[in-house]
Order: sequence, then C-alpha cells, then structure tokens
Amino acid sequence: MKVLIIDDSELVCNRLRARLIEQGRVEVEEANQTGQAIEALRLGLPEVVILDLILPDGASFQLIRFAKSVDPGITVIVLTNYAFSSYRRLALESGADYFFDKSSEFDQAFAVVQRLTDGGTT
Repeated sequence: MKVLIIDDSELVCNRLRARLIEQGRVEVEEANQTGQAIEALRLGLPEVVILDLILPDGASFQLIRFAKSVDPGITVIVLTNYAFSSYRRLALESGADYFFDKSSEFDQAFAVVQRLTDGGTT
C-alpha cells in the first residue's frame, strides 16, 4: 500500500514514516509543500494520504479536495494539533475520511492504515 504524508514538519514526517514502516507492506512518500503534494498525487496515486491540517500556505482543505478529485476512493486522514470542531467539520466537508487529534488520537491513524493494509474496509 502506498501512503503519502503531507506535513511541513520533518520531525512529524519521520515519526509517521517510522511508525508506518513498522506495520509492514507500506510504501511511504512525503511532501513538505503543497506543490510537492500535488505532484505526488498526480504521479503516485497513493491509496492513503495522511495530511497535517495546518500547512504554511493554508492549502490543506484544497489538498483534500484535490486528492478526492484525482481518486475518489483515496483515503484521506487528517492529523492535527488543532482539533477544533470547526476544523473537523471543514475537513470532513472537504472530503476527509478521518480527522484525528495528534495529541490524543495519533494511534488511530495507524489503526486505519493497518485495517486497509490487511484488506479491511475503512
């Protein structure tokens, strides 16, 4: 399974990558900027996108919509330190499948990827 991590924090990307690789059967790509993310979505067609909600250029909601326009079946997982209900609503309305608080629900993102890797449904 191919997973694209979109986050401007190298520390977060490294943590996510290591944790995903531990699960096995997962190929991980990273994008730190919106342009990189768009290119990776166009070329790589990942099955899962793990996206930080707050990117420097503010394009997170647009990236969610773009990912779904490229492949409506792609699973989009939003991880954020800003788990406000208004952000959750906007992310889900933009097409995100899951919205998790990094500080308290981080492991749930990996549980979703594990279910998908094992052939389960989201």
